[in-house]
Amino acid sequence: MAGNGCAGGSGSDTDGDAEIRVWLVGTDTPQDARDYLTKTFEDENPGSTLVIEEQQWTGLVDKLTTSLSSSDSPDIVEMGNTQAAAFTSSGALLSLDDIVDDLGGDDLLPGFVEAGTWDGTLYAAPYYSGARVVFYNTSMYEQAGVAVPTTLDEYVTNGVTLAGALPGVSGVSFPGKDWYNALPFIWENGGEVAVQDGEEWDAQLSSDASLAGLAQVQQLMTEASLAPKDGDETEGWVPFAAEESATYSAPSWAWWSIIADEDKQPTAVAETTGYFALPGADGGAAQVFAGGSNVGIAAKSAHPDLARKALEIMLSDDYQTILAEAGLVPAKTSLADKVAAATPELAAVIADAATHAKLTPASPNWADVEAQGIMQDLFVNIANGGDIAELAAAADEQIEAILNG
Repeated sequence: MAGNGCAGGSGSDTDGDAEIRVWLVGTDTPQDARDYLTKTFEDENPGSTLVIEEQQWTGLVDKLTTSLSSSDSPDIVEMGNTQAAAFTSSGALLSLDDIVDDLGGDDLLPGFVEAGTWDGTLYAAPYYSGARVVFYNTSMYEQAGVAVPTTLDEYVTNGVTLAGALPGVSGVSFPGKDWYNALPFIWENGGEVAVQDGEEWDAQLSSDASLAGLAQVQQLMTEASLAPKDGDETEGWVPFAAEESATYSAPSWAWWSIIADEDKQPTAVAETTGYFALPGADGGAAQVFAGGSNVGIAAKSAHPDLARKALEIMLSDDYQTILAEAGLVPAKTSLADKVAAATPELAAVIADAATHAKLTPASPNWADVEAQGIMQDLFVNIANGGDIAELAAAADEQIEAILNG
């Protein structure tokens, strides 16, 4: 990636006929928000247009790396919070320090501000977050004679019991590539993915503590889940809504896809879906992965001033409220109650999970670990019954080579 980290891009704004290109990833941003962004921007900037170009999470890091260094760079880009350091550290994004107060200032989610900051400068603002919660089919739990678990061990045991009592149903839906849902098992057993030791990173998936968590993951994947061993977490609500799984862990916004279909009609499980925070090893809420996104302005944006105006709309109370009402945790802490208003029955669970959320290693090279599929490959092999100690040791070696490269 190329570019500079100072204010002002390589192009200059014109008074009219400018087109701002916004890259949004996946389908998490609801259509109402997209429409609001486009209309508001074009109303406030007559003669200019805003075009949203939807990207996919798969291969995003490579695509951003290429596009942000090209002469045809998009103006605003969304990226996963764990991917942000790769772009904030490389000069691929403009500094937002001059407009940070306009974006929300101290009201912005602290952890996501940290993820989007490099060397004291904010380059990627928080966009949205999502606390990971567990959805369960209350009828299936009753049929199998299991209760909501209070510890992580009980969660695993329940999954196996459910699968045995309900032929053709996953006790816990756990596709092989879903490393996001595997991380809590590592953390709750006292393990880590990697920790920084001076200037070096020390990968720790092969530690005794991490292996204990990986063993729990393997038990769920092999004894409780019928999800594809090489499948990912994309649209995991589909088998749950089709009553093909009894338990499904996902970001809070999956709620809307669970209870209603594409035509906004109630699904078969709309009345039988319950929820709880993933329990910790010793009770309480587990440490879960804090999913979500950051958003920044490309250093090579041809229209940086207009891009700033568009970004300010995306961080406005009105826009962020639309995200909140779709089940996303907004970028501003003052709007957290808007999620509660949209899903009051989930409010306490979301809050509990959010307070125990955790991120991946804060290395600029972590995005390369994701892009190369190190974690995905590890858990696919674990799902297929591989030797976890050997697999973890090999993954550690790969992770250290990338983080210390």
